[in-house]
Amino acid sequence: MKVVSQEADRALADLAIESWRFQKLFARVLGKLDAGDATRFVNQHRYFIKRIDECLAAAGLKIVNLEGHAYEPGAAVTALNLGDFTPDDELVVDQMIEPVVMSQSGLFRAGTIMLRKVDQ
Repeated sequence: MKVVSQEADRALADLAIESWRFQKLFARVLGKLDAGDATRFVNQHRYFIKRIDECLAAAGLKIVNLEGHAYEPGAAVTALNLGDFTPDDELVVDQMIEPVVMSQSGLFRAGTIMLRKVDQ
């Protein structure tokens, strides 16, 4: 029975990640609409995000987006461009390629990120 639960959790995490990618794309499209047209879609977008978060919470999962946060070595992410920087560079998460997924017991799935130097 536990195997089925693990498979369902993995499938739910996959679906949540794809939903996260879709909502990021949708947010970019919303930014291109005029304010009058965007209002209804903005509200639907917020509702979509809220429902995804509620469904994940019911399953004991949570999506963590680190965009804009300082990069910390040892974080639950793989930085695709870490080799482009020196150890002395102060780095920030520029883009989440795939978010971190946490469960009630800890890390469920590590994320994937792109880094940039902190603006000075």
